[in-house]
Amino acid sequence: MPGVAYALLGPTASGKSALALEAARSLPIEIVSMDSALVYRGMDIGTAKPAPEERAAVRHHLVDLVNPDESYSAGRWREAAIRAVQDILARGRMPLVVGGTMLYYRALVRGLDALPAADPAVRSAIGAQAAQRGWPALHAELARIDPAAAARISVNDAQRIQRALEVWRLTGQPLSTLQGAAAPALPFRLQAFCVIPDREVLKKRIAERFDAMLRSGLLDEVRGLRRRFRLDARSPSMRCVGYRQACEHLDGVVDEAGMRERAVAATRQLAKRQLTWLRSFDEVRAIEPTVQALTHSFL
Repeated sequence: MPGVAYALLGPTASGKSALALEAARSLPIEIVSMDSALVYRGMDIGTAKPAPEERAAVRHHLVDLVNPDESYSAGRWREAAIRAVQDILARGRMPLVVGGTMLYYRALVRGLDALPAADPAVRSAIGAQAAQRGWPALHAELARIDPAAAARISVNDAQRIQRALEVWRLTGQPLSTLQGAAAPALPFRLQAFCVIPDREVLKKRIAERFDAMLRSGLLDEVRGLRRRFRLDARSPSMRCVGYRQACEHLDGVVDEAGMRERAVAATRQLAKRQLTWLRSFDEVRAIEPTVQALTHSFL
């Protein structure tokens, strides 16, 4: 009989990490991070990374894996997450996968996608069209051919818009129909839950959290990272919400007020896309955002 692991999903700023930490006070939980930003070392403030004392109290896996000038993929995360869960189960403890990177969750439960390799000529053609028409226009094109993918991709996410259009032009099939076509069996059972706060409450939390990040020194953190590594707003790590807008401010593109406005808006759009992802996962059960509801779900 395979062991049982659990997952707690939710949009950014929904309180899922605090909920997991609270549950770990009474249960032998170890947290497996499912956050594509937490893999980067040194990116602490803008990712709301668990504090050292929290990580000392509850063991966290898949945090601080690579430097900000390195790339990291869903495939690498999936392999590492499976190993971490198996290790936790082997020690008789409870694995709880926690995060909001829905691409990672889909990779975990549905496997990696058999998609065509990148085609430089097609990518160059798409890039030329973007230079002429703008990425929002190409996002509108994507919405016509693959509404499901477009709903999950930001209108300003050039990399993912380009990839979705590239797949369409190479295969004649929407990216969303090719993703997760064959789900490999996991070596453990996974029960997944999610917390979905009230929309207005979530919007307020997002703004308050970003303001707290600024007070805690987010801009100094980004300045320090840019001194240590070759980074700009196009770097994979710096495309994380908050960091991209901080880079734009430090590069003189916007003032600090504009940076805050852009970051809060981008984070709200991220939360909207995360909720769209969650609605597509039929196996994920919504629970009340209380530790009692979470721990009861483990029974």
